[in-house]
Amino acid sequence: MYQALSRISKTYFPKQQHRLFKLFFNLSPMYRRTTGRVVKVERDFSSVEVKISLLYKNKNYVGTIFGGSLFAATDPIYMVQLIQILGKDYVVWDKSSMVKFKRPANSDAFAVFAFTEDEISKLKADISEKKEVDLIKPVLLKSNEGKLFCEIEKVIYVADKQFYKEKKARKQ
Repeated sequence: MYQALSRISKTYFPKQQHRLFKLFFNLSPMYRRTTGRVVKVERDFSSVEVKISLLYKNKNYVGTIFGGSLFAATDPIYMVQLIQILGKDYVVWDKSSMVKFKRPANSDAFAVFAFTEDEISKLKADISEKKEVDLIKPVLLKSNEGKLFCEIEKVIYVADKQFYKEKKARKQ
């Protein structure tokens, strides 16, 4: 369903695709349950900003944001963002994550997911050469004042789509 909405937005609303990405993400039941909200998406998808509000829905026993909510609200962003940036010639999967809690999240938490043009160029060059790579990207969850609540290290698998199909066929 989500890929179909993405294709429709690319076809009929190419200049508004980043806004529709934000809208679809925030309306998606799977993302709404995380209590995170996408608050900003750059037109080229190079940056996505997320806010996780401290709510009754995600407060833990001691009144701070439940660690699972912090992680869940950040989990799909890099993968879907890269799919939008790279396009249909690549396969992108979340591979693993490591979470390091630094201090209790006693207020709203914010995260920025960003890719530079140089990162994307290097990623494409690496995939062209190696056919598949594991990209390691950090994400920091901070308060509005900059207090660090949590560090997450995401490992994202990215491959040339044709190579991935052939690899998958060999395994069957």
